[in-house]
Amino acid sequence: MTADALHLTVLGSSNAVPRPGRACSSYLVEGGGRAIVVDLGSGALGNLYRHRSAESIDAVVISHMHADHFLDIIPLRYALKYAPRTHGKKIALWLPEGGEEILRGIAAAFVPESPYDFLSEVFDVGTYDAALALRVGEMRVRFAPTTHYISTFAVRCEAGGRSVTYSADTAPSQSVVRLAHECDLFLCEATLRSGDADSAPRGHSSAREAGEMAQEAGVAKLLLTHYPAEFSAAHLRAEASGVFAGEIAIADDGERFTA
Repeated sequence: MTADALHLTVLGSSNAVPRPGRACSSYLVEGGGRAIVVDLGSGALGNLYRHRSAESIDAVVISHMHADHFLDIIPLRYALKYAPRTHGKKIALWLPEGGEEILRGIAAAFVPESPYDFLSEVFDVGTYDAALALRVGEMRVRFAPTTHYISTFAVRCEAGGRSVTYSADTAPSQSVVRLAHECDLFLCEATLRSGDADSAPRGHSSAREAGEMAQEAGVAKLLLTHYPAEFSAAHLRAEASGVFAGEIAIADDGERFTA
């Protein structure tokens, strides 16, 4: 790895229904001497171990509190509590507003001890202000609201003059376009087939709509993710390439990209 680049590893690329052998949404971003995990859906923790230990990450940032984006926080807690460790530092866990209450409620349903102890033993739990940037060492993390069914935030990570923007779950959104402006790598969901009906108000995008956002934002490379098993890579690329002139890749678990 080069020190002046941002590196993204796909830990989970499925939508809410995991593709065979694949995990739900999760991405490891490394740069500026730091490593953060953005979203941690079901199955993603096992994939993280292919690349680094749980205790070696500096922070976890959750875009929104839908289960396919955060459920592996629970096994991560057990890994940090019980797996062999070389140090006892707590991992920063950044949640959207209201997320801590949801997570503690889930823990309280099956943990006999205090749910506050359950999380706080291994995490420094915090709520991010989406209007402000986070600093994780030399990495800067910024947010923008998306268009989804619940409060959700796109995430932009910057270090060493490079940038990665993650759309999280969203219908076409100008705030996401602005956040992704001229970024090196735009990781965007592609849940819908073009022309498919979405519930109203909308909450997801097609690969074509992801391409339209990428083109408007002027990004260097588009990486499509959060897609179902019935979508082939060729289908996703064909939809996006009709409207986006830049490089297009299709995310799959275990793949690594450099911004």
